[in-house]
Amino acid sequence: MTLTLTLREAPAALVRADGLSPDGLASLSRAEIERLELWHGNRREPLGELFTVAGAGAEDVRVEGDLARVAGLASGMTGGRLTIVGSAGPHVGAGMRDGELIVEGNAGDWAGAEMRGGRLVVRGSVGRRLGGAYAGARAGMRGGEILVHGDAGEEAGAGLRRGLVAVAGRVGPAAGLRALAGTLVAFGALGAHPGVGMRRASIVAMSTAALPPTYARACTYRPSFLRLVLRRLRTLGLPVTDEQIEGRYTRWSGDALELGRGEILILEAPR
Repeated sequence: MTLTLTLREAPAALVRADGLSPDGLASLSRAEIERLELWHGNRREPLGELFTVAGAGAEDVRVEGDLARVAGLASGMTGGRLTIVGSAGPHVGAGMRDGELIVEGNAGDWAGAEMRGGRLVVRGSVGRRLGGAYAGARAGMRGGEILVHGDAGEEAGAGLRRGLVAVAGRVGPAAGLRALAGTLVAFGALGAHPGVGMRRASIVAMSTAALPPTYARACTYRPSFLRLVLRRLRTLGLPVTDEQIEGRYTRWSGDALELGRGEILILEAPR
């Protein structure tokens, strides 16, 4: 059985839906779900005044409506499946640890911020700091998978420590800012200043990119780990070609200001 929450109308102010996730709702009755309180602007309101509720007690949840002003959906999620039918506001899936979160439209800033596990799929585009670290934190995403079928804003993967981020469209400036480990794949254009302050992570670009001067060309080869990554992304529905899987990549080492142990891999154009 599926639990469906349908937004009654676009909220007048930001709604904080922190922790509204399948694992938190599975044991509750419909009446208990309707009584949950959410912050709407500067006041608390019962969930039932903002959403209609159909079904209960399920680990498969659907949230429907114009949710661009609903923040924190599925934050801290630890299991189950949540589908957002439409666009999502900021902080969707932030800190999630397990389960599957699907956004059928766009997502706001900080999608998957400091994520620890599970899978976040966005069918549209996302704002800034995808999978990123919050202010004052050293590490952003620490595990799991993020797949974006559209574009991503600036500083995607900022502070990335583990896990996989893949963007089918364009990626904004400063991707992988101060990343510590993990992999970020950009199938579209890669914005300026990628990998600034990066220490050990991998950024993969399928087109030429303007790299910081602190990166040096190392070699051109076929990375074996990347074949596995790209095959995995293809099974998950991203448009990965055989040429990208079997292609040769130029490896640029950097950031030299951080001991140069990170890498940016750029697909060679066919000859």
